[in-house]
Amino acid sequence: MSEFESKHGAVSRQPYELYMAFVDLRNFQAMLPEDKKAMVTAEYDTLTATVQGFNIGVKVHERVPYSRIELVDYGAPFAFHVILYFDPIPSEPGKTDFHIKVEADLNLMMKIMIGGKIKDGLDKIVDGLVDASNGKMPEGFDPSQFHV
Repeated sequence: MSEFESKHGAVSRQPYELYMAFVDLRNFQAMLPEDKKAMVTAEYDTLTATVQGFNIGVKVHERVPYSRIELVDYGAPFAFHVILYFDPIPSEPGKTDFHIKVEADLNLMMKIMIGGKIKDGLDKIVDGLVDASNGKMPEGFDPSQFHV
C-alpha cells in the first residue's frame, strides 16, 4: 500500500461545522465547477466520477462524529482508503486542524504516474478549504447548494 498525506491546514470553523459539511457526499458534487458536475454522481453515502476515462467511486466506511470520516473505494480500478481528519486546535478556539490521509494499492507504474498528483491534489483541497473558511470562495461557488 502506498500512503499519501496532505499538509495540515487551520480551517476557521469548529470541528463539528466542518465535519457536517463533509458528512453528506452530495456536498462534494456541489463544490465542483459546473462543467465537471456532469461527470460526478453523488448520494449521501456514495460518490462516483469519471476522471480521465477511469470510473472511480467512494463510499463512506465509517463516520466518527466531528472528528473523522473514512471512505473506501467503490467500483474503482484499485483499492484505496481515505481518511478526513477534523481535529480541534486547542491554542486557537474556533479553528480545526484539517488533513487527509490516503492509502492506495498502486502498482509501481501507477505510483510513479499519479503519486505526486495525489499528494498535490490533497494539498490543494486543504488550501482551498482554508481559503474558503476565510471568505475566499472559488469563482462560481454557491454555498446554498450544500445539504447540511
